[in-house]
Amino acid sequence: MIERHAYLLLKSWPRMASMAYYPTVTMIMWAFVTVYLRPTSNFLADAPGLFIGAVLLWDILFRGQLGVSLYSRNLGNLFVSPLRAWEMIVGQLVMSIIRTLIGVGAACFFAWLLFRFSIFSLGFPLIAFFVNLIICGWAIGLAVSGMVLRWGLGAEELAWAAIFLLAPVSGVYYPIAVLPGWLQTIAHMVPTSYVFEGMRFVLLDHQFRADLFWWALAINVLYMFAGVNLYLLAIGYARRHGMLMQMGE
Repeated sequence: MIERHAYLLLKSWPRMASMAYYPTVTMIMWAFVTVYLRPTSNFLADAPGLFIGAVLLWDILFRGQLGVSLYSRNLGNLFVSPLRAWEMIVGQLVMSIIRTLIGVGAACFFAWLLFRFSIFSLGFPLIAFFVNLIICGWAIGLAVSGMVLRWGLGAEELAWAAIFLLAPVSGVYYPIAVLPGWLQTIAHMVPTSYVFEGMRFVLLDHQFRADLFWWALAINVLYMFAGVNLYLLAIGYARRHGMLMQMGE
């Protein structure tokens, strides 16, 4: 399955260009906002890559989730083969990483080329952020895929909308402390809030908060467990009701 999708992806430059387009354009827009605000903002003067880093990390989450959610429409033929459910999941996760690296990698290159900001300057914390964001994206993507299997392609719009429900409580561009109290409570149940708080500590205070990393990872384990089980339940339901052969466009 990985070979099949990788062949389709790597042999099609329009597919690769489309994956790089959105994160690159978004990064450039926020980078110019940073350039505009830097003279009037002390924290942007101290950490000029704050918004750029936030955009790049957010896109890891978005691409990771989207890479799992938008799976092959040819599910009937796939499951006629000896492909098992766990192999399907592993294949989706691997392809999600490949798509994420292509899309975000291009944006990282242009961030360095145009604005001399390298996300790799974060060092080891970048690995911690990447792991937590990609796992969270996988969990949401698998849950959305399960909904599509259960309710059909009409639910596929959720693949685009689901991740943005987390944006207000993730603190991508602002601290969680600015949220109302009830929203802060919700934010503490979302792993992405710990990731972006951790990013600000690294860029502004030059400090890696291990406690934030472990909190995010612990919540992600619960999210991933729920996502995988929802996906497996949906596959079982689709098989029992003959829905896999109806997943065409």
